[in-house]
Amino acid sequence: MTHYPNNDLTIDYLISAKKQFAYYKLLGEQTMSQLSDEALFWQYNYESNSIALIVKHLWGNMMSRWTDFLTTDGEKEWRNRDSEFENDVQTREELIARWHAGWDCLLTTLDGLQQEDFQKEIFIRNMGHSVVEAINRQLAHYPYHVGQIVFIGKMVCNEKWTSLSIPRGNSEAYNADKFAQPKRTEHFTDGLLR
Repeated sequence: MTHYPNNDLTIDYLISAKKQFAYYKLLGEQTMSQLSDEALFWQYNYESNSIALIVKHLWGNMMSRWTDFLTTDGEKEWRNRDSEFENDVQTREELIARWHAGWDCLLTTLDGLQQEDFQKEIFIRNMGHSVVEAINRQLAHYPYHVGQIVFIGKMVCNEKWTSLSIPRGNSEAYNADKFAQPKRTEHFTDGLLR
């Protein structure tokens, strides 16, 4: 297991990780806000997941991984991962409630971490992780699924889709605006997140 020094590096990392998570949360929300209730439950085929199933899986993973993060295994005994892929969410409201519950669990846990916590070992299915490794594991997992949500949203909306990044054909103008500003140090999400 890798230990990290008790210095500002761990706090800088934590601030950056929280901003990254918040950014992907925002992308998911901006996608779902463009979709009808029916579209949230649409599946391309039997083997594909709907946005509702992806959200349910994210919720289950987040509740399991981030509840008692520092003291219990990240794969909780009460988690039933297979049931996360069963279509039992009925409404947008229920779906959004799970979305927020999962993200709130994650972000509240990250907000509570202290510098000394970075010296602890975290277990997921009995496999030891440093705190940074455990965070990175989910920082790779959640954007993977949010990307699926965005992809489904773009397919469903088609020409009615509102871009979540630089709209097609606007890269040159976007870059010109960025390079017209002085060099600065900031996170790329600054100004995007509320």
